[in-house]
Amino acid sequence: MAKLTATQVASLAKRDAKKHTDGGGLYFCVRNAGSPYWMLRYSHAGKRREATLGAYPALSLAEARLRAENMKKDLREGRDPLVEKQKRQTPDIQTTRQLFEDWYQSDLAKRLQHPQIPKRIYIKEIDPVIGNYPINDVAPKDVRRLIQRVVESGRPTIANDTLMYLKQLFRHGMKLGLCTTNPAAPFTATDAGGLEHSRERALTPEEIQHAFEVFRQNISSFGRDNYLACCLFLVLGVRKSELCEALWEEFDLDAAVWELPAHRSKTGTAISIPLPTQAVEWLATLKGFACGSAYVFPARRASKRPHMGPDTLNRAISKLFGREAGRKQQPPNKMGNLEHFTVHDLRRTFRSLAAAEGVPSHVAERCLNHKLKGVEGIYDRYDYFQERRLAHQKVAATIAALVRAAASHRCG
Repeated sequence: MAKLTATQVASLAKRDAKKHTDGGGLYFCVRNAGSPYWMLRYSHAGKRREATLGAYPALSLAEARLRAENMKKDLREGRDPLVEKQKRQTPDIQTTRQLFEDWYQSDLAKRLQHPQIPKRIYIKEIDPVIGNYPINDVAPKDVRRLIQRVVESGRPTIANDTLMYLKQLFRHGMKLGLCTTNPAAPFTATDAGGLEHSRERALTPEEIQHAFEVFRQNISSFGRDNYLACCLFLVLGVRKSELCEALWEEFDLDAAVWELPAHRSKTGTAISIPLPTQAVEWLATLKGFACGSAYVFPARRASKRPHMGPDTLNRAISKLFGREAGRKQQPPNKMGNLEHFTVHDLRRTFRSLAAAEGVPSHVAERCLNHKLKGVEGIYDRYDYFQERRLAHQKVAATIAALVRAAASHRCG
């Protein structure tokens, strides 16, 4: 069949939808709607493929033939033209850091509600070790060294998360054809932080009093902010980031309400949190400590964050248990036989205390900003507001009594 001419192509472009061959697998495709385009049909690895070369008239007949010939050259050398085209269109990604930046922008930031979580782990745990490495130079031994570094710092959960994100990162690289193997793939949780079991830790009233006695005895090192943060977590039952990153503009202390906005709520739904009288007093004290900062818990050290960091309070608590990540010489255990606890355990403790006060389960769940299981519907920010106010006040009365008892207790 004779090859097309430029005049024929110009005429065919105005006719009905049809594919016209130029020979050698090159087709001029006219469609009912939209511009005509050039397409190369070929077979690779036993599969029939079609590659779009470009639209007409932006891509002329001569240019289409040249582009088709370049693709056929790839084919003769054993490469799939479509894969090679994708490689040429992919941004220049050579290092692990550039790979993460592409993964974050093209996937994580669009897909996840909280993409800052994997970003924080990458920046803190992964980038310092292999960020400058060319992607294909990262070997399993580098992954092992990176994971062991986290494990040896006493953070098994973070070690597991780091391994998980490493696997996903290099899987992204394989999708883009930037690496042929995943150096993190052979490793499992047993190589990192070990198999994790869901925590059920909730402090008893006696444990709460003991913890606050130790807090007060070590207030100069533990810090007033951390002390009051623990009080607030116990009476409000909120998530760590919700309180640590809270802005003063969210609070109306006169009305005793905290308006938690949707973009800072894990559920993505705004909620009005009733503040018990004790919480209002503690917040008023913190207002004085804030020194004009927009944040309830401003960063106390030079930091990229203007507010309390995500690990600050847990590190302060762990230090009193004789645990300090990254130090060979561990501090003394000031907590005695008390079982270790975290900030999230204080949230769970609120739920336990609410149950002990006779708070109905559905009200307690809404205090935690949980959506009720088995119930369809949209919850507004005032959902069970008065019932929640009573629940928070009951728990706050218990906590305030324990805090007072801890303050009046004299050791020895």
